[in-house]
Amino acid sequence: MIEVLSADRCISCNQCVRICPTNVFQEVKNSIPIIARQSDCQTCFMCELYCPVDALYVVPNADSVEKIQEAAVIEDKLLGSYRERVGWGKGRKSTASDDESYLVLFQARAH
Repeated sequence: MIEVLSADRCISCNQCVRICPTNVFQEVKNSIPIIARQSDCQTCFMCELYCPVDALYVVPNADSVEKIQEAAVIEDKLLGSYRERVGWGKGRKSTASDDESYLVLFQARAH
């Protein structure tokens, strides 16, 4: 579930607003977007992936709002951590070639 949108990092590009499949974010004129419908978050990580400045943090295993503090997320270097792990963004190495989940599909077809 989306937990943090950092006002200090956000550049108001509204990528999160446009990419979210469940309309969690709301664009705000002359300001940064807000997390308007947090309980609608499906934890798809699309907003975190598309944020060009790593201003978002999605809690991977949350079923409800956890009220995580931004300071703790920053201290633990979690802002944009999913994006970092998959290698999205300038200067990062893609991890797509490390994913061997396709082998399951090919093994299933072989039988």
